[in-house]
Amino acid sequence: MTTLTGIVLAAGAGSRLGRPKALMRTTDGEPWVARAARLLHAAGCDHVLVVLGAAAAEATALVPAGTDILVVKNWAAGMGESLRQALSAALEDAAPGDTAPGDAALITLVDLPGLPLEVAARILASPFDDSTLTQAVFGGMPGHPVLIGRAHLAGLIPTLVGDRGARDYLVANGVTEVECGDLFDGHDIDRLAP
Repeated sequence: MTTLTGIVLAAGAGSRLGRPKALMRTTDGEPWVARAARLLHAAGCDHVLVVLGAAAAEATALVPAGTDILVVKNWAAGMGESLRQALSAALEDAAPGDTAPGDAALITLVDLPGLPLEVAARILASPFDDSTLTQAVFGGMPGHPVLIGRAHLAGLIPTLVGDRGARDYLVANGVTEVECGDLFDGHDIDRLAP
């Protein structure tokens, strides 16, 4: 049986937004971080890990029960550092209650509060294992969620530095792109509407 861990990246300071995105809420008051975690749980992830950094103490209270938290102390080093630590925790270390690490990780960003469950379901519609590499695309543009199998860790981890995410590795290693533009626009929220 394949074990899937969901990862919500929510460690940044949100400099363009003016505050950490992990503290943001929808217009109806739901925390973005809670929405993202619930989406990954609903998609079928066996475990969900929320990665916090800036304002971690405040954001921890917004993470729903049944969700693990990873606080990245050097989150200011960039998204690459947060993703590196999250993948290591999810796929190299044993998840709580398990005796073995996860086989794959489904990764999303906290600043996609409009991401519908149908996008995650489409990414997970095909069978996956520890060698899977799949990414949602929206009108051909890369986005999230991204599904990464454990077999990619050795090659991927060294490339995650600064604000560089996994995109170069994904392209170089033949990522399967799944078009989801009919379900969502794929845009993250970097600034609030005036």
